[in-house]
Amino acid sequence: MKHILFIDPIEKLHPKKDSTLMLATTMKKAGIEVYLLFEKDFYLSNKFKAEFQVYDFSSEFYDDGCYLKSFQLGAMGLQKLTNKDIIHMRIDPPFDTRYLRYLWMLRFYQEQGIRVMNSPDGILKYNEKLHAYAQPSSLASYVGSSVSEFMKFADLMKNENHQELILKPLDMFQGIGVEKISIDRVDLRSKFESKILENNGPVVAQPFCKEVTSGEIRSLYFKGIELGSILKVPKKGEFLANIAQGADFHAIELTTSVKEECNRICAELLLDGVDWVAFDIMGEHVSEVNITCPGLLVEVSFAHKKNLAQVLLDLI
Repeated sequence: MKHILFIDPIEKLHPKKDSTLMLATTMKKAGIEVYLLFEKDFYLSNKFKAEFQVYDFSSEFYDDGCYLKSFQLGAMGLQKLTNKDIIHMRIDPPFDTRYLRYLWMLRFYQEQGIRVMNSPDGILKYNEKLHAYAQPSSLASYVGSSVSEFMKFADLMKNENHQELILKPLDMFQGIGVEKISIDRVDLRSKFESKILENNGPVVAQPFCKEVTSGEIRSLYFKGIELGSILKVPKKGEFLANIAQGADFHAIELTTSVKEECNRICAELLLDGVDWVAFDIMGEHVSEVNITCPGLLVEVSFAHKKNLAQVLLDLI
């Protein structure tokens, strides 16, 4: 069995703390046949069996066994796919036309008997934010481009004593495009209209969850099993709990109610071939169900003092 990790151009990645490269390094150290496949070499044909140009690599962990001390691309070679092989879909969002094309192409291979993880059908079916908003524990949420209905939602949130709203795109990642605004600002309508133009479509609006100042949880699951969870704490004066933007983090245990919610969602997603899930949790609310390219495997492993990529491999 070969593992083909389909990834973004290496120049876009931060090898030291990239989840996919951590997984690839762990595979190689376990004696598993693993290669990297880049966008420029990905294709399909209905006239002959796929033979991808893939790359070998060399890499080493720091003593913590989580962060990469070194990473170097190796020789390029040709590898034919068989129905015993696995393609790991590890292209980063945004979920745009480019991303959608790759899912269609990966679906072709899935229909040829190649295992794709996460399944393109599952990724196509579930929006990472909307699926969270459909859950009973979700924050109050508005998604759309209707200005009049947004204003009704804002009035409702104001009547419930909320003072600020979060506006964000439906299909971005890593906090890109997220903005906190006062619910009382006189130009609230025009602000929302400009956000629609900025995002070229529907906008998400939610009341600002004050719990996020104390931290946001990232919980990693594979095949319905919790690998580990961390609390990401924003820098003082900030509201985005983004580690890339300086948030601190440490290991945490999920509450019983949140764990039950995550377990239930995972059981549902597994039916559509979605094995790897990363939950974002604020307070008792699941705010995102990340399935496109779940990340922070390195940070969660470091916080728990254990290479969780090995646990993931055992579950595969």
